[in-house]
Amino acid sequence: MTQEPEPGRQLSINLRDDALILSLSGHWTLSSAKPEDQGLSGVIEQLPTSAAVSFKTENLEDWDSVLLTFLTRTIDACSKRGLSVHLDGLPAGVQGLLKLAYAVPARSDAHHEETVPGFLESVGLRALAVWRLTASLLGFIGEATQSVLRLFGGRARFRSVDFWQFVEECGARALPIVTLISLLVGMILAFVGAHQLSMFGAEIYIAGAVGIGMVREMGAMMTGIIMAGRTGAAYAAQIGTMQVNEEVDALRTMGIDPVDFLVLPRVLALVLMMPVLCIYADVMGILGGALVGISTYGISSSEFMGELRKFVHFNDIAVGIFKCSVFGVLVALAGCLRGMECGRSSAAVGLATTSAVVTAITLIVASDAVMTIITTLLNI
Repeated sequence: MTQEPEPGRQLSINLRDDALILSLSGHWTLSSAKPEDQGLSGVIEQLPTSAAVSFKTENLEDWDSVLLTFLTRTIDACSKRGLSVHLDGLPAGVQGLLKLAYAVPARSDAHHEETVPGFLESVGLRALAVWRLTASLLGFIGEATQSVLRLFGGRARFRSVDFWQFVEECGARALPIVTLISLLVGMILAFVGAHQLSMFGAEIYIAGAVGIGMVREMGAMMTGIIMAGRTGAAYAAQIGTMQVNEEVDALRTMGIDPVDFLVLPRVLALVLMMPVLCIYADVMGILGGALVGISTYGISSSEFMGELRKFVHFNDIAVGIFKCSVFGVLVALAGCLRGMECGRSSAAVGLATTSAVVTAITLIVASDAVMTIITTLLNI
């Protein structure tokens, strides 16, 4: 039984008793024409298990990976049927490559199939992820605390120029976005509160609603979220890029603690500037509420300020500043932690940046809930 060859790669299939002889001739290269070999798989399937397969390559001109691909596919098909394959008729180079290919066993996970975990498995995986995150965060907090203690002892080493640069980046350069967001949040609070208060003719209480909402919660919360997306992500990207470039390893080689040199100035700068940004956000939010109350509901500026003084006290401002300071610590630690854990590729830097923002916002919301419950129970 002979199959008609096409120009380029030529294949002849000869079946004699229990022997299958494959004659290869011509040019078996990528640029040559492909032969019609669809019948070969059918012929192999019809062979008895006692049959043997051999090759003839006397008229083979040249070859490349195309020939090896064809031979491995044919050998695999024969192995599935339990047929014996003789490689003696192949060129010595082809025999050596085939022996090398089949000498290395396939990895067990080479053809790993993705499986969708069940509900309980998903819950367990999420719980383990939260546990690992908590453990790594607590460990990193311990390292940062030791670094702060070394700073008080005069043994922490970092450049003062870096510290003041970080102060500028998370302070003055953050004012435009904090101004915009806080102003809009104050206006939104005023509109939402006025919609309900106008039902009772009590629009004058817009000042108290906006003031309390901004100084106790929204000013600190929005500042923390803004800095998580702006500064926390920047910290993760900066330190992650240094991990890719092996600069962190170079610091360790020179005997410099990376936590002292990279993490400590960033944490100190953000913790120092967060209370200032919080106060500024409170002022901008109250200003936004005042614009709505004065322009839309006919409240005079003196009436607005008088009502504001009635409802907003120093304790409210102190609670908001304390919350924002805690948020600053969490944002800085989350960004630096993800940067220090970053892998050695550009994709890892992107993942570290995303993870830093998600981690920081999650910690901000969770800690705010805890602090709100505590202050409410203590009547602060």
